Amino acid sequence: MRKYFITGLLILVPLAITFWVLHAIITTMDQSLLLLPQQWRPEALIGFKIPGFGAVLTVLIIFVTGLLTKNFVGKYIVSLWEKFLTHIPIVSSIYSSVKQVSDTLFSSTGNAFSKALLIQYPREGSWTIAFLTGKPGGAVAKHLNGDFISVYVPTTPNPTSGYFLIIPKKDAIELEMSVDTALKYVVSMGVVAPEMAENSEKSASTP
Repeated sequence: MRKYFITGLLILVPLAITFWVLHAIITTMDQSLLLLPQQWRPEALIGFKIPGFGAVLTVLIIFVTGLLTKNFVGKYIVSLWEKFLTHIPIVSSIYSSVKQVSDTLFSSTGNAFSKALLIQYPREGSWTIAFLTGKPGGAVAKHLNGDFISVYVPTTPNPTSGYFLIIPKKDAIELEMSVDTALKYVVSMGVVAPEMAENSEKSASTP
């Protein structure tokens, strides 16, 4: 009985969490319907709500925003809007920080998480997975003697939080694995070994 119960948990828990996350995302995105006038919302037009309609509207808004801001006029309007935000005391610091992070993570020219590394952290003799994010620059680089790199050390099992470190390049070991494989290794708390993750990726890509 115990073995069957654990087997059932191993099958149903990942499915339940997946559906819960999707439901939370879709429910949050459905809030974009509040941007529409009351008479244009699905419940007013057809008499009932359509789950996920707000998610489609959100994707459409993002697409149209990107389309409009790719031309000269759109870029000019965005630059004016950003200059306006930079003159608001508290909003300025929050917006500039989030803008820099999003540009690094989502820009096609960014170098966020370019390589998976093995470093000693939080003490010598204790090893963990880290990701190369670049090299220190500006005022920070002036105070460093030698070749240093910037790395991000994610927490487990939530890799969206972690620690930013500047370490000597010689203290980092570059791993022969993709960033996705290393992230799976971190999220699984070491249960999904790199070889297992790489094999599953190859089998998934094989028709």
